[in-house]
Amino acid sequence: MTDGTHPEGLLDGDRPGRPASRKGAEHLREGAAAGDGRSAVVVGGGLAGITAALSLADAGVRVTLLEGRPRLGGLAFSFQRGNLTVDNGQHVYLRCCTAYRWFLDRVDGTALAPVQDRLDVPVLDVEARAGRRLGRLRRDALPVPLHLGRSLATYPHLSLGERAKVGRAALALKALDLADPALDNQDFGSWLAAYGQSARAVEALWDLVGVATLNAVAKDASLGLAAMVFKTGLLSDPGAADIGWARVPLGELHDRLARKALDSAGVHTVLRTRVTSISPYGNGRWTVQVPGETLDADAVVLAVPQREAHDLLPADALDHPGRLLEIGTAPILNVHVVYDRKVLDKPFFTALGTPVQWVFDRTEASGLSEGQYLAVSQSAAQDEIDTPVSVLRERYLPELERLLPGTRGAGVRDFFVTRERTATFAPTPGVGRLRPGARTKAPGLYLAGAWTATGWPATMESAVRSGISAADAALGALGRPRDHLFDFEEAA
Repeated sequence: MTDGTHPEGLLDGDRPGRPASRKGAEHLREGAAAGDGRSAVVVGGGLAGITAALSLADAGVRVTLLEGRPRLGGLAFSFQRGNLTVDNGQHVYLRCCTAYRWFLDRVDGTALAPVQDRLDVPVLDVEARAGRRLGRLRRDALPVPLHLGRSLATYPHLSLGERAKVGRAALALKALDLADPALDNQDFGSWLAAYGQSARAVEALWDLVGVATLNAVAKDASLGLAAMVFKTGLLSDPGAADIGWARVPLGELHDRLARKALDSAGVHTVLRTRVTSISPYGNGRWTVQVPGETLDADAVVLAVPQREAHDLLPADALDHPGRLLEIGTAPILNVHVVYDRKVLDKPFFTALGTPVQWVFDRTEASGLSEGQYLAVSQSAAQDEIDTPVSVLRERYLPELERLLPGTRGAGVRDFFVTRERTATFAPTPGVGRLRPGARTKAPGLYLAGAWTATGWPATMESAVRSGISAADAALGALGRPRDHLFDFEEAA
């Protein structure tokens, strides 16, 4: 659920950047030169870049934000399909995502993406012996780990013995030291097997959470990242895993409100403008080249995907620049179905015994006035990411009928698919050593992005944290250090 995509031919990110017009070039110069004091250029208008720009501007730095697409938001955006406003993929966050919650507050979007009062996840098994069986993962108002005790004890999708072994594995997971680099080299699936977790327990519990947050099944995920997810989300604070999601299109939060906040902070935002090169020119300053124009700055934050960062970085900016190309990517597929009537009476659910992973009701958020619009979020979708829409339709409509009796006989008004082939970095064992921190070896040049060394998997939280780390590093070098907004260690 970290990301999704767009119908073929509509993905904004697939469009080549258009050179800035003469008027646009004048605006670039004005943005880089206006005012007094230090200046910075942020390259990339996703959550990492927006956060870095806001943090720098809030500290009094003159900031120009450059984005190649015609919108902000990176891989968490919206688009129009007829009368529908569609998110490219279903994105959620947890109460423990303090940085993303700060971001929402900073752009005045908190009320538009509320968090559950208490964790409650409906889990539907369509291959249960007694027919369809509904279970729930929810917490009680008790201290950790008792807050999940009753839910685990009554979870119908595992046997009594499997539930007991899950509890023992959870306690062992809680005892792991996230600072131990050895965790990154081991896969989560092997660790679970060593602690007696059955294939059913992995499917019905560990992967149920892990696939959605890591974008990988347990056997393909770093133990370090998996332990971070489960320790932070489920074993830290009773309310840490309460789920939040946008009740409006993501573009409302990550584009319109973000742009409004950037404007109010004095950030000069330029869209449809791709950076072609960056280079130092002496005295710790930098030049940023865009088609038809060159910008000067005291600091540059590269908030772009790892391969793009590799291509823009000076050769000596990192000790091992080739490692950026070793960071793999993982896809996410989203299946969108519009029915002619209401077929689901819950905001979301997840499922077992079916290819379907998570299903969300996006009716109100999309602006649909009749019928119901469901978004099916499929993480770790390597096997389906290039499957034709017609095949996906034949596969997923019958599965939704198995899960939701109300769909039987309902008319399908629209069926489409969005694909994000490089939705996240792949959280494979060993990826930790490949992820660079915010600082480079080149003074005044910084990195941001969910793929950098935030300690988190590729989530909106990781992206925002990276932007904060990059801004803090830049501000320290510019002589404008400030108190950290959050209690987390800045990536080195």
